[in-house]
Amino acid sequence: MPEIAAAEPFRSSIMQIEPQWIDYNGHLNMAYYNVMFDRAIDQMWLQLGIGPGYMKERGGSTFTAECHVRYLREIHLGDPVQVSVWLLEADDKRLHTFQELRHAAEGWLSATSENMSLHMDMNLRKVAPFPPDIRERIAAVARAHGAVPRPEGIGRNIAMPSKR
Repeated sequence: MPEIAAAEPFRSSIMQIEPQWIDYNGHLNMAYYNVMFDRAIDQMWLQLGIGPGYMKERGGSTFTAECHVRYLREIHLGDPVQVSVWLLEADDKRLHTFQELRHAAEGWLSATSENMSLHMDMNLRKVAPFPPDIRERIAAVARAHGAVPRPEGIGRNIAMPSKR
C-alpha cells in the first residue's frame, strides 16, 4: 500500500467534467462538485486502506455525516480539475477533512468542501472504532497534514453578512 503520510495534502488524479453534468446555466451543476470531491476521497481512502476492499474483507466503511461546500468560481465543460485533501483531524471513529477543487492547468480555486466522515461497522450498520492498524495509518497522515499550512475556509459557517 502506498505511503501517503507526506507533509502535503493528498492530490487526486486529474478529472474531467462530464457533458451531462453541465446545467442550463452553462456551468457545472452544484451536485457534481460533490461527485468530484467524493471521487477524490475514494482515491485517498484507497491509500489509507479503507476503500472497497476494506469493506469486503473487514466489514468496515465510512459514511459522510456532514458536508459544507463553497462554490467560488465556475467550472465549465473541458476544464480539467484536481482535488487536494487535508486530513485535519481524526479520532477512533471520525475523520475531519477539507478539500479544494482547483483548475488543474491554471491552478485557480473553484470550490471547497469540509466534511465529517464516520467509520462504520457495515455488519451492524453502526458507528464503530477503526481497527488499530488503520487508526495508526490515519493518525500518521493527520500528523503529517498538521504540519502543512491550513487553507482558507476551514470551519466556515453559513450566515447572512454582518450589518455592522
